[in-house]
Amino acid sequence: MNKAAKNILFLSVALALAGCGTSPSANEAGTAAQGNLVGAKIGGDFALTDQNGKTVRWADFKGKYRLVYFGYTYCPDVCPLDLTHIMAGYRLLERSDPAKAAKIQPIFITVDPQRDTPGVIKTYTAAFHPKLIGLTGTSEQIEAVKKAFVVVASKEGDQKATENYLVNHTRTPFLFGPDGEPIALVPIAEAGAKQDQAAQEVRDFLSQFVE
Repeated sequence: MNKAAKNILFLSVALALAGCGTSPSANEAGTAAQGNLVGAKIGGDFALTDQNGKTVRWADFKGKYRLVYFGYTYCPDVCPLDLTHIMAGYRLLERSDPAKAAKIQPIFITVDPQRDTPGVIKTYTAAFHPKLIGLTGTSEQIEAVKKAFVVVASKEGDQKATENYLVNHTRTPFLFGPDGEPIALVPIAEAGAKQDQAAQEVRDFLSQFVE
């Protein structure tokens, strides 16, 4: 991938923001196109806290494909819909090709560490799949991860608010390889798509890229 192509890719990722409001138009506005990430400089080591209060590093997942989604637990619509589709697709892969599914680690990383404590994330991730790991950290740690993964997130309205606020954020999930190398952006369904169809698209995508 040449420098120009990388710049276009990074811009498309950064602009793939999900307006986590309650209107359908906000949901639709967050839809991003899929893209090849091979050779892109996305990702890198971090030290965050999982839903059980344990310190987790990116290197701890070595040998596993990593299906990574950035969001936040207080998101009223986009995040839960995306995670439902993503994990439903993962469940389909578990049924059709359990050996391939076992090679993948689904990961949820919050962009709202102010409210997303390990306990909050534990309840949230458990609602989608028992294998989904949730990660949080200090504001400084999350900012560093966002930068490394080319993720954009911004609080709406009053920047000093501590509750009842929304966060616009990069919506598209990433697939990384066993050595932590970026592979591609994972397709997510348009607003209003049927869950079965959305899950099938995710399953087919993972089946194609995971060896």
